[in-house]
Amino acid sequence: MSIQPAWQRTFDFFELPVVVEPSRATLSSDAGLLPLRQFDEQAGLTRAFASALEDRRDPDLTEHTLLEMVRSRVYGILADYEDQNDHDTLRSDPVFKLLAGRSPDGDALASQPTLSRFENAISIPSLKRLRDVFIDQFIASFDTPPRRLTLDLDAIDDPAHGHQQLTFWHGYYDQNQYLPLAITCADNDQFVMLALRPGNVHAALGADDDLEYLVARLRRAWPDVIILVRGDAGFGVPWMYDVCERLRLLYTFGLSSNAVLQRHSEALLAQAVAGWEQEQQAARRDGRPAVPQRLCTGFWYQAGSWPQPRWVIAKAEVNAQGTNRRFVVSNRPGAALLAEATYDEYAERGESENRNKEFKCGLAMDRLSDHRFVANYFRLYLHVAAMNLLVRFRRRVALPVSRRPPAGDGTAAERRRHFRMRRQQDPLGEGQPWTWRSLFLKVAAEVVVSRRRVVIRLSACWPHLDQFRQVCERLQVPAAAAAPASG
Repeated sequence: MSIQPAWQRTFDFFELPVVVEPSRATLSSDAGLLPLRQFDEQAGLTRAFASALEDRRDPDLTEHTLLEMVRSRVYGILADYEDQNDHDTLRSDPVFKLLAGRSPDGDALASQPTLSRFENAISIPSLKRLRDVFIDQFIASFDTPPRRLTLDLDAIDDPAHGHQQLTFWHGYYDQNQYLPLAITCADNDQFVMLALRPGNVHAALGADDDLEYLVARLRRAWPDVIILVRGDAGFGVPWMYDVCERLRLLYTFGLSSNAVLQRHSEALLAQAVAGWEQEQQAARRDGRPAVPQRLCTGFWYQAGSWPQPRWVIAKAEVNAQGTNRRFVVSNRPGAALLAEATYDEYAERGESENRNKEFKCGLAMDRLSDHRFVANYFRLYLHVAAMNLLVRFRRRVALPVSRRPPAGDGTAAERRRHFRMRRQQDPLGEGQPWTWRSLFLKVAAEVVVSRRRVVIRLSACWPHLDQFRQVCERLQVPAAAAAPASG
């Protein structure tokens, strides 16, 4: 580790001179990553990830292992160092050396050019093995076989940062981009499968093949599991209905509006408009805000490209902003009797979209700036490894849910109030990546190495020291006992 030469700077904004000078202590600003590294050791995420990669280098000439470089990149992404260039400085950081398996006073970690060669050397067979690693990790994350799983499909736009291979213009997003496909689990927030695709493809391209592969793997582990699949209107296409029906999956997909669907729902919309007018009059009389009116109904519908009719649910909503109609197609048992509940269950996929926003904005999934498509595919896997590590860790250390959210008939305000209180009660268990960084990960520490141990010294006046201690204690509780109640 290099030591900066002695120097001083003095500021005069305070009544006493404020003198700044470098410390000769071994310091780091990312000591909050250490508990995640301990959890990673228990769960084996990065080790399984690295073991799937083919290393064609000469062992006698190898200085940095694949596992070391995987951990450097994954933990760098978690700490907001998403680019390879960041590692030209991180390679000397004592905490990052510990995370990667080196002594804090040992040799430096891999540099940016080494990491670039690492990402560009990944082969397609390695990517296929990584696909299985994520499915294996997902299956292993359940202590008992689940009776039911909800899988959400989503296409995530990923703007290009230059002239990357297979980035193309997409008219809807108005940009050059990739269009990755994500399959996530609503039951535990994990990313189960991820595919990098060219930027101008249909939202559902390849989703049927990925879903079929995933379902085969899941049913091999859990033959009796009931699987529900959800997706927006981009996935409401004939080949997705076909694969779900052939695989005996329950599904609810958004359905694009057309003249026939609008005719079927005109009476419903008129009823909602009449209800809104009555509600406005009552609200003015009572001196309160008007409550939006929403009605749902269902009917059989057969598009020209469908071999048979399917059940469609229409939602008509009226509020101060105007009218809104939406349609979904579903084969769920009970959809014919419980149209509103079926639509509400479909709308809950918005929580999965929140995980996608965390992935894209909080963990910089959109930084796929290598030139080669395969290298960017691998970089996408590095980011999803960081996402799954954080998701599983925060569920592991989250406080038990003391009260369930209001039932489906609870008002939107009641549900927002419940989740706001949950975030206030447990900001880390409910926290976005930036919350974790500001409250936990980004903390200065002194690293002291002796022949017997490595000591990490945190400031006793750090405002979040108690949270750090509580998370570490929670990490010692067996996983089954620590798992928070869903809700």
